[in-house]
Amino acid sequence: MAEKENKFTGFLNEKILPKVGKFANTRFVRAVMGAGYSIIAFTIVGSMFLILSVLTQVITFPSFVDFYNSTLGRFNNLFTVIYNATMGIIAIFFTGSFAYNYTKIYQQEEKLDLSPLNGAFLSLFALFITVPQLVWKNGSAQFLTDTKNAVYSGYAISGSGLSRIGATGIFTGLIIGTLAVQIYRLCVKKGWSIKMPNSVPKGVTDSFTSLIPGFMIAFVVLIIDAVLIMCNTDIFNLLYVPFSFVSGLVDTWWGVLIIVFLIHGLWFFGIHGATIITSFTSAFVLANMASNVSGGFHVYAGEFNNAFTTIGGSGATLGAVLYMAFMSKSHQMRELGKVAVVPGIFNINEPLLFGLPIVYNIDLVIPFVLAPMASSMVGYFAIATHFVPKITAQQPWPTPVGLSGFIATQSWQGAVATVLAAVVAAAVWFPFIRRYDLKLAKKEAEGATEA
Repeated sequence: MAEKENKFTGFLNEKILPKVGKFANTRFVRAVMGAGYSIIAFTIVGSMFLILSVLTQVITFPSFVDFYNSTLGRFNNLFTVIYNATMGIIAIFFTGSFAYNYTKIYQQEEKLDLSPLNGAFLSLFALFITVPQLVWKNGSAQFLTDTKNAVYSGYAISGSGLSRIGATGIFTGLIIGTLAVQIYRLCVKKGWSIKMPNSVPKGVTDSFTSLIPGFMIAFVVLIIDAVLIMCNTDIFNLLYVPFSFVSGLVDTWWGVLIIVFLIHGLWFFGIHGATIITSFTSAFVLANMASNVSGGFHVYAGEFNNAFTTIGGSGATLGAVLYMAFMSKSHQMRELGKVAVVPGIFNINEPLLFGLPIVYNIDLVIPFVLAPMASSMVGYFAIATHFVPKITAQQPWPTPVGLSGFIATQSWQGAVATVLAAVVAAAVWFPFIRRYDLKLAKKEAEGATEA
């Protein structure tokens, strides 16, 4: 049995993990991850003000409603404005940050005279070219006006502003941003730029360096736009097909299970699975959360994983660390548990991942993968059956169990569901962590006897 496990581990280490690691280290994936990290603060700020604007839907006591309406309720529209200034234009934040990181990576690794800020501006410039909706009519491109669907002179309007620069524009922003950065990089690499004397300030030089790439980006995106318009579509509608297909997959119970399995399967081998997988899912969960706020219904949205899945950190280890701190027989495990219990409450469990360890520990791989899959299904079906309201806000990822579900769903049911998910995960962990505890305790006893 041990020989088979060693062969399997060796196969993964030699054949699979190097490819996964290589893919995770690609410039595109690293830039997407950087963009995802950079917008977290904006989404949380917007979510907190959204909660303030819907407090009376959460706490419905007449006395509280009257108090709210006479105090905070007077500023309700201002709270909405702040939400719209974050989630309403999230595609701008995401695209700009992605392009900035993408350009910076090329600047540093290829030693090119690129300006990350120019890369971000050029990408946003390209994105805004694609935002208006046009139609081919009477032999010419014309701005679409559709009052029924709130489209005026090509611009679709929603309650949060221009609809295409909200969460639905993230996917388009990634594609267009990639194209813009590559054109900018090509121009600089080939020396296609206006040369300025050395006496000219660098800021002025950088602006002229982006002049030719700007024209090239404009022409390329214009041609793409024109071809698609003559085919009765545009890049947003074209990309909506794969976007909606993948979004539908991640919004199913088995899609959630696959995501959770991949995250923890990678983590087991020391690869930060969450950063890799969420670099692909971040666009979808943001779009789903924005859709939920606008009246749609999606289970997998916002910080679903941090609310219902990774309770205590990757592997849903909160129950395991509580066992270690207060019930373990092994001295080693008990001392580690005491150190790790407080961080674990705030979903930080690196002391367990690398100190217990869980990474590469065949004794703990089953609960590490199975517990978060079980807890995610508690959250999924709680929302899918409407026992828990849909997720409409994004809580900070270190938010403790109970409070995380309350903020995400703005309901007491969400708090109950997160606690229940933690209990289910703990139940999965218990027999495995107890068995491993007794194994370590036995080794400690044998060591003490020999001494």
